Amino acid sequence: MLGRTVGLPVEVRKARQWGVQYLVPRAAAQRLVSPTGLEVTGPVPGRALVALAVCRYDDTDLDPYHEVAVSFVVRLHDAPPRPSAGRRAKEFATGAIGAYIHRLPVDQEFTCVAGRDIWGFPKWVTEIDIDEAAPGDNRPGTGTTVRLVDAGVHVLSLTIAGGGRLALPAQAPPSYSFGDRILRRTTWTTSSEGATGRFGGATLVLGDHPMADELRSLGLPKRALFSSSARMRASFDAAEVVEAPR
Repeated sequence: MLGRTVGLPVEVRKARQWGVQYLVPRAAAQRLVSPTGLEVTGPVPGRALVALAVCRYDDTDLDPYHEVAVSFVVRLHDAPPRPSAGRRAKEFATGAIGAYIHRLPVDQEFTCVAGRDIWGFPKWVTEIDIDEAAPGDNRPGTGTTVRLVDAGVHVLSLTIAGGGRLALPAQAPPSYSFGDRILRRTTWTTSSEGATGRFGGATLVLGDHPMADELRSLGLPKRALFSSSARMRASFDAAEVVEAPR
């Protein structure tokens, strides 16, 4: 890849991540996910869970870079079809779920090429600016602001307010990607420290861009369900090709 060899697993030794979760209409979310054969899910009947995640990777095997992700919580590709409401709730409660990575713009070329070649992630190169709040600054109106611009077009601006300290479980649900009509699953591990979070706590402004239009189709901007931030480490295995039921 661009004259370099990348070993597996790919290691992230130092990074900072911010995440915002939204409850959105299940039907609207499923329209975006349906080409993969996967099925969206969420903690509330008739609603799906979508997340906007921002990561500043400081020390990784793919060099430093910034990333913005749009992902959907989905049932596992090999889960039984047509679940009852009770089964769906149990899957969500027990963590038997995955994350479909729908959009994944980055700001550096090498991680873009590596991410597409190794995992099939939908990466492309954009401008991503992260204006990080000072540590411990939880004053009203303050927060970390991320601005995503693609080829000079404003896609979104997201401000995540500071929150209280919390203990985040080391959850790493398998990640799904869908490129060239091939569904892939990637397993990974992660650990975090210094996590903070709160209900709500995010302000989203959408620009004039197809990615922004997709988010509008989900009813965004709206009040966030939950927002969080943490320092993190992670290790990503190779992707495997899987097949979702149709």
